[in-house]
Amino acid sequence: MIKTDLKEYAELLGGYSELRLHENRNTNVMLMNGNLVGNENSSSGGLSARVYKNGAWGFASSPGAELDTAKKVMAAASRNADFLDSRLKKGLPPLPAMAAHGIYDLSTKKPRRSQKELVDFISEIDGYIASKYKGLKGRRVLIKNLDMEKAFLNSYGSSFYSVTPRSVLMVFLFAEKDGAVVDHWEDVSSVGHFEDVFTEPSALFNWVDGVYERLMQKVSGIYPEAGHKECILDASLAGILAHEAVGHTTEADLVLGGSVAGALMGKPVASSMVNLTDFAHTAFGKPCHIPIYVDDEGVEAKDAVIIKDGVLTSYMHNRESAVHYGAAPTGNARASEFSDEPIIRMRNTAILPGTDRLEDMVASVDDGYYLAGWTNGQADATSEFTFGVKSGYEIKNGKFARSLRGATVSGVAFDLLKTVTMLSSEMNWSALGMCGKKQSIPAAMGGPAVKCVMNIGGR
Repeated sequence: MIKTDLKEYAELLGGYSELRLHENRNTNVMLMNGNLVGNENSSSGGLSARVYKNGAWGFASSPGAELDTAKKVMAAASRNADFLDSRLKKGLPPLPAMAAHGIYDLSTKKPRRSQKELVDFISEIDGYIASKYKGLKGRRVLIKNLDMEKAFLNSYGSSFYSVTPRSVLMVFLFAEKDGAVVDHWEDVSSVGHFEDVFTEPSALFNWVDGVYERLMQKVSGIYPEAGHKECILDASLAGILAHEAVGHTTEADLVLGGSVAGALMGKPVASSMVNLTDFAHTAFGKPCHIPIYVDDEGVEAKDAVIIKDGVLTSYMHNRESAVHYGAAPTGNARASEFSDEPIIRMRNTAILPGTDRLEDMVASVDDGYYLAGWTNGQADATSEFTFGVKSGYEIKNGKFARSLRGATVSGVAFDLLKTVTMLSSEMNWSALGMCGKKQSIPAAMGGPAVKCVMNIGGR
């Protein structure tokens, strides 16, 4: 638990300056074939300060939270700002002076489970797998919990305190087919402490059965034919596309760095039925998986409507980029650790649902694929992407046929989105993502099922 209020440090602030007290707490537990191979409970935290001067930023950080530490980091940040200003000579005006306040503590009210109880929790799941599915080549069960706790104060009057926990449980199963190992993994993930997300291990047994069933489908599966095919992407694959291949191109700092989206503002970049938003904290009346109410510059977080009816309408902004583009800040400035400067980051990025039923989408495909889940991949500032696909099915004459063992998809996101012809009405989210843009930080993604034309590769 850190200080919840930094107002005692207000006398240190001037011009545009800010203080952030920030602690991350990680809990990681992993069993491999019944053996405990990971058991970590760690924390890191401290104070950071930023000072803005004529377009130059000075930053400094240090472990600790006392007044002397605050004085030292603020003095160091001021010196750094003065030095950079003397070299850069940007001569830019002050940053917009909006302020935001709030307490956003999402901590559980239930008794916390001990490290041993977490080990016992996944041991029971592991025991269930071992006793029921004896033919497996291997198995892995793990828990990854992260708490991000922050207190913030700036010279414009912003102040907030937040605790944002995220809990993840993952199951990996391995089988063998013709001498080759086939694997399948799935996760249950959400905002909230473990005690609020999970009840008892037995409540997950049906879900584990589903993971095994989908592994067996992959074992007997085939690889797809390569080429451009009509495909239906499930929500998780649509989500990674929205995040990696579209979202990053519309972060304003990357736009300034030459992203393809810099020349596309106000232009059609997708089918007119496509809408894509980076949600701040609430979507469709429900809390998001990574709820951000005030960002790490003290700006009220607002939804960034990136694509509206197929047209690129907005970038994601911090205070500085908003001034450059004559836009309003969207509250997308986030920092991963106390020693990191806040940069423009996504929060909860998704293609919005449509009105179609998944059954009708499948029935509309004569020869194509249903693609589910992602394993790895990359995208760049041109919106070009390559993703591994976890599993799926052939679609023949409007019906599911053989299972897929896996696939690779590639293309240019802004071209692919123009081929979208159907969107399911069902919306699904995942809180599993850790976005690696300079700093590794939780990010949620989601969407409906999406029918489009995609370049698919097989073995």
